Amino acid sequence: MGSMRNIAVAGALSTLVVGATVVCGTAASAAPNVTPQGVCGKAYKTVNSVPVGSLGTVYLTYNSSNGKNCVATIRANPGTAKEVSTYIYVPDTDEWAGDSGNYTSYAGPAYVYGKGHCVSWGGSIANVYVSVDNSNCAARVERRVTEVR
Repeated sequence: MGSMRNIAVAGALSTLVVGATVVCGTAASAAPNVTPQGVCGKAYKTVNSVPVGSLGTVYLTYNSSNGKNCVATIRANPGTAKEVSTYIYVPDTDEWAGDSGNYTSYAGPAYVYGKGHCVSWGGSIANVYVSVDNSNCAARVERRVTEVR
């Protein structure tokens, strides 16, 4: 009789442990709902993007009401802090903005006035770097580069 009770307790405990592992495992791996609009602002619409390998994406957004562009580099799988960067540059005006650091989810926002101008932008996650030059203008051909350092 005592061994039946021990087996029942062991079974209940293992079910509890497995259940807790499933629940905690799911919660720990769930990525926060980070979007370019969440980083840059609701009025910013995504106009371009470039993957950072399989690690995430750099998004270029634009706000037509104020003529500003915004960039954000968002990790595909947030977690332990990694080196993440984002930048944007307007060659015609020599204006630039950027953000970098050890982040768990994203780098940015970085804003410049880009209405009527070509922009160069990009970012990195860990050792994967991407850049897009002469973007979002009819005057020039866009050039994309991805490199692993």
